[in-house]
Amino acid sequence: MSESAMKEVNLQSIRAASDPEGLGSARLEEQTRLYEGFATTNIGVWNRLVGELHDAVMSRATEICERQLMEEGFGPPPAPYAFIAFGSAGRNEQTLWSDQDNGLVIGGNGDPAAKDYFAIFGPRLSHILEKSGYPPCPGNVMVSNPLWRKTVKEWGRQMENWRSELGWEQVRYLMIAADMRHIAGDGSLSAAFRRVMHDVFERKSSPEQDLGAAVLRNTVRHKAALNVLGQVITEQNGEHAGDFDVKYGLYLPIVNAIRYLAVVYGVSGSSTLERLNQLNQLEAVPFRWLELSHKAFYTALRFRSLASYKEEGGVLSGTGFLPGEWLRKKEIRSELREALGTVKLMYRTLQRQQRYAERKWL
Repeated sequence: MSESAMKEVNLQSIRAASDPEGLGSARLEEQTRLYEGFATTNIGVWNRLVGELHDAVMSRATEICERQLMEEGFGPPPAPYAFIAFGSAGRNEQTLWSDQDNGLVIGGNGDPAAKDYFAIFGPRLSHILEKSGYPPCPGNVMVSNPLWRKTVKEWGRQMENWRSELGWEQVRYLMIAADMRHIAGDGSLSAAFRRVMHDVFERKSSPEQDLGAAVLRNTVRHKAALNVLGQVITEQNGEHAGDFDVKYGLYLPIVNAIRYLAVVYGVSGSSTLERLNQLNQLEAVPFRWLELSHKAFYTALRFRSLASYKEEGGVLSGTGFLPGEWLRKKEIRSELREALGTVKLMYRTLQRQQRYAERKWL
């Protein structure tokens, strides 16, 4: 398939799907077509096309969910809502086999009728998405979990609670929230969520409650996937022995480092590319640093989609590992080593910032 044929996705069958099984089949058919064109498609174009596919499937899933509840006698939603995405979906950086990371922003003041309705809607929507090919989130960041299904006021209180504690888990939750992106429903509710989040993030605090310092502590836990000789560190044991963990060894370290800088400099973008562009506009860090980060990030995106995957019952699930045989290819090995060198540079810079911040408050 030529690159010219990969300028858009065919969403007609997805938008026409009437049930979860039909939606899953339409998704599988289109993502198979997309995958066939991966080798000849620019990674930036590919990332956009994959995002458009997922957005269409998730949006149609909410419509199917509403219709099912109507047919079962629950009526229409008693309050407006916004279906939102977190994780790679929130950053618009999904692979074809991404799992669920999502939530709801519910309109109104949380009256009992709305609570009862969305307590049914959330798990039902999560089930429809699973039937459509999205495995459950291992961390349970899903609309089926009340923690991620709240009114704007409730979201504000929850984020304030996370902000006041700043333990490892609370910082993790705040960074999940920072990646929020609107998918379907009332966009004004997603905008309200983002305003509340911005206010929580920007609130002045004592040194002990410095959000930037807390995010930095979480971020620099990453260990470089290059050894002292500049060799790529692969898995030593198990079924993926000899393979490289793209997600945790390359992709997430870049995402986390750029997200930290976004928090420090008040950048509003939810995707890594938006954040890099906005940091560049602010001249927040040296241009060469951003340029290298940008290149390494595109490498990470490409290798994530080269990672091995399996298909079970029409559902694709990725392993996140780049097979060892790929690493024996000189071009792949060189590109990976260069990207990991950038990650090492990024984290040396962040570690210096952490040491400076620790001395500052002594």
